[in-house]
Amino acid sequence: MSLSPEARKILAGITTATITTVLLKKGLRNVWMRGARPLRPGLPRLVGPAFTLRFVPAREDLATPESWSSPISTRTAIEAMPEGCIAVVDAMGITDAGIFGDILCARMMKRGVTALVTDGVVRDVEGTLGTNLPVWCDGYAAPPSVAGLTFVGWGEPIGCGGVAVFPNDIVVADQDGCVLIPQAMLEHVLNEGVEQERMEAWIVNEVNNGAVLPGLYPMNAETKARYAASKK
Repeated sequence: MSLSPEARKILAGITTATITTVLLKKGLRNVWMRGARPLRPGLPRLVGPAFTLRFVPAREDLATPESWSSPISTRTAIEAMPEGCIAVVDAMGITDAGIFGDILCARMMKRGVTALVTDGVVRDVEGTLGTNLPVWCDGYAAPPSVAGLTFVGWGEPIGCGGVAVFPNDIVVADQDGCVLIPQAMLEHVLNEGVEQERMEAWIVNEVNNGAVLPGLYPMNAETKARYAASKK
């Protein structure tokens, strides 16, 4: 699944906080990936379809340096990443083994990957930052992935930060973290997210002008009428 340039532009203007509110109104409560924080402050809001990768706990006969040359390896998975995707990696929240380092992140940049998102950690942090690949993760650690994890595949449903992520679901990442939009909910978020942002901006302006919160947030009937009039 590819996102249209228009959809990317619209989502880039909708905060992850607003997306969680819009999805909450449709009954989706568990869409924010725990532990995935921006590695570098000030990253722009980024959007892309999920390319999923999965680790399981380390097993000594499989999690070896030799496994990096296996057909089922993170190296092979990176070569399958399409341009514009966001790589979403299930590391089970393990924080003492880095899933990727600077060399793998540099290759992802060359392939046009939009960002890396994981509930685990990265390694070679200075070099990884130097690649300029936007990364959302739970920190960094020196040991390699095989010290605590076994890579088992890509392109399948995963759990990342306690959220179910299916390939090609939409991921939006900003300073508040990473939010998943199920494919079936994309049009709803595109439509309702813009209106939610407009409404909240109007409310902030009212607060800055001295309005009190009761009846404003949430709006009562009178406030809704004033807001509707402001859009004409």
